[in-house]
Formats: sequence, C-alpha cells, structure tokens
Amino acid sequence: MQSLTKRRMSPDELDMLLRTSTGSGCRVESELTDGWFNTAYRVLLDDGRPAVVKLAPPADAAVLRYERGIMATEAMVYRRIAALPEPGVPTPALFYAGEEFLALSVLSGTPWDQATAHLSPDTEAALRRDLGAITARLHTLTPDDGRFGYPAAESGLSASSWRTAFTDMVEALLDEAVRWRSPLDVSPDSIRALVAEGAYALDEVTQPRLVHFDLWPGNIFVDAPGSGGSARISGLIDHERAFWGDPAAELVSLAFGGDTGPESDLVLGYLEAGGSLAFTPALHHRLALYRLYLGLLLVVECGPRGYGADHLAHCRRTLGESVTGLQALG
Repeated sequence: MQSLTKRRMSPDELDMLLRTSTGSGCRVESELTDGWFNTAYRVLLDDGRPAVVKLAPPADAAVLRYERGIMATEAMVYRRIAALPEPGVPTPALFYAGEEFLALSVLSGTPWDQATAHLSPDTEAALRRDLGAITARLHTLTPDDGRFGYPAAESGLSASSWRTAFTDMVEALLDEAVRWRSPLDVSPDSIRALVAEGAYALDEVTQPRLVHFDLWPGNIFVDAPGSGGSARISGLIDHERAFWGDPAAELVSLAFGGDTGPESDLVLGYLEAGGSLAFTPALHHRLALYRLYLGLLLVVECGPRGYGADHLAHCRRTLGESVTGLQALG
C-alpha cells in the first residue's frame, strides 16, 4: 500500500543505518509492500540471520497524534511479550531497536488473509480457538504506571481512568479531522454526544490491559504445512498501535477475521485460556464505541497518508455504519 508516511532507503543507506546503530550491517533482499504505514525490508544481517527492518516515517512526515512515538511502543511490546511465561504469545523476536528502525526475526508461514483459501473450515475453527487463547495471554500485560491510553509520552494521550483516556483519544481524532478537513459525514458534536452517552459503560473498565487493536488477518501469521502436520499461528505482528485499555476492544479488529460472538471459537478459546468476557449490555455499548473510534481513525488517517478516493469512500461507510449502530443503542 502506498502512503505518504513511508520512508524508503537505498540498500546502501539501510546498510549504513544498521551498521552505525548496531555495528552490524545488512544486505537488502526485497521491500515488503503489504504495510500501510511503515516501510519494511526483508534483509540478511551480516551475522547470517534473516530479518525484517521496519523504518519510521521521515522526520517531516505528518502523522496523527496517537502515532507519535509508536515505533518505541512496538519495541516495548516485543520486549514485554518476550518476558511472558510459556506458552506466551508468538511474535517476531526483536533483534535491534533504534529511534528510526526495528530489526525483527522473520516468521514462518504467511499472513492469514493470504492463507485462508487453503484452510479447511475445521482448521480455521481450530486456529480461531488458538487465536483466542493467544489473545488472552496478550491481555495479561499491564502498564507499569497503571495508566490508560497510548504508551508513548509524545502522544499525550494517557489518563488515570479509561473514560478519560478514551474520550481524549476520540477528541484527538476530531481535532485532526479539522486539520485534514476529513469528511466525517456527522458533526463532531454528535460524536462527542455518543461517547458521553457511553460513559457509564466505559467506567466499568478499571484495570488497563494491553490491547493490540490491529489484529486483522493480515497481522496474524499462519504456518500451514502443505502435507502432514497441523496448521498453527506462528506470530502476531505490527504492535505499534497498541494501547492500555479495555481488552474487549480487541474484538473490533478480530471481527475482521471471523465471528467474535459469545459462542464463537475465538471467544471460547479466550475464556479457556483465562480471559474474561461477559457479553452484557454495557459491553455491547463499549464495543459500539470502539467501532466508532476505529471508523473515525480510518477516515482521518486518509488525510496525512494520501489515500485515494476509493479507500476513503470505504472508510466513510465504515464510520457511518458505526455511528448508526451507536445511535440504535439509544
């Protein structure tokens, strides 16, 4: 995907960046073009290890407020996951981290959205159950300071309560919508009113947990042997948009890969692994708020990233559906 936030380097420039920062250079093998925000390259490090190098946007690139400092957030998440007890959360190993880049191990398998055509319904169901268990283990991570919101101090989007943090997160996007003249098709005050109406439900969340919030199938790698062996989830990637918040918010992106209802394979796997989800009216209200937040984010990010009219139209429909869903709750 083309984006104005992507920063490209020549093979010599990337080799010099790593060599200067880590003492070890690399040989570029290819650019990985599936990403929507960062540029990523498949490389071979001087010590023989294959790796993926992700580059932060150029220093002068326009990014949204919540995106400030998110490369450091991703590095933090990799380190926290690495410290989890077994069976843990499968994810790339963090080789090196700098202000401008991350160097990560290469996962086996392919993104789930590319593998799904070759998976049987029974295999998909088993993988969804495993994904639920992995997500439950991810949600055992908590912040050191007990605060909700985005981890990077540069965003200024953290607070002592989930209601305040979430309201600030929405407000930051509404401010950006003005800056980028984003076509929201609904007034900012209407969005503020919808969030305020859900305050009672947000107040039920009292302990922050790590929420990936971008677990669509493209960010979940599946290793499915061609003959013999069982398919498995080989890793979750792209943790940079993680925040400390309501673990139920994870269901919003997980829904892009399949059912996330109370009797779904994913939720059953989540509960079996120790996760907690009670599908109360308040939880349904919160899920509607999180879908609103995602829809708002998708529309607003089209401005700084320079996405085309077709993608913007899709995002506007997504936002409109989330607004309608929230209004129906009223």
